Amino acid sequence: MARQLIAGNWKMNGLGAQLGFFDVLASAVGDSPAELLICPPATLIERCARAVKGTSIAIGAQDCHAQESGAHTGDLSVAMLADAGARFVILGHSERRADHGETSADVKAKAEAVLAGGLTPIICIGETLEEREQGRAEAVVTEQLLASLPADAAGGCEVAYEPVWAIGTGRTASSADILA
Repeated sequence: MARQLIAGNWKMNGLGAQLGFFDVLASAVGDSPAELLICPPATLIERCARAVKGTSIAIGAQDCHAQESGAHTGDLSVAMLADAGARFVILGHSERRADHGETSADVKAKAEAVLAGGLTPIICIGETLEEREQGRAEAVVTEQLLASLPADAAGGCEVAYEPVWAIGTGRTASSADILA
């Protein structure tokens, strides 16, 4: 049976005052068979990693830069994220693709950096409602997946199907949508 990973992306939400949440979460999940992951904003990664130490909860980052260092104001390298306590990095989220113009080639470069840095990339793929209604959903997610995965993806990439049409709309993807 495949390992289950349940991830919560806090997006641009969360403050240090809310970290008591982990005490409640850790006691609620106990010995869950699924791996639990929280991806807080970058300002909270280190504090969250300290808060979950000794629990079954992992901490991840919401993005990274593909380069190890350099003049990339506001960006974080994989080494910086690992140093802060992140074990996973979300890449290719639809909001990053739409709001920041990230391409699948950008996602692939970041995924390669994440793997090289010893963390696990979570590559997001998903189609818009327009693409779905045009019958192009499978072609869109296949292209995103093939163009985003590093050549050595068997080394530990996770893939998250996140249909863009379900984000913040109240609509959810059914099991049939996911398996299609």
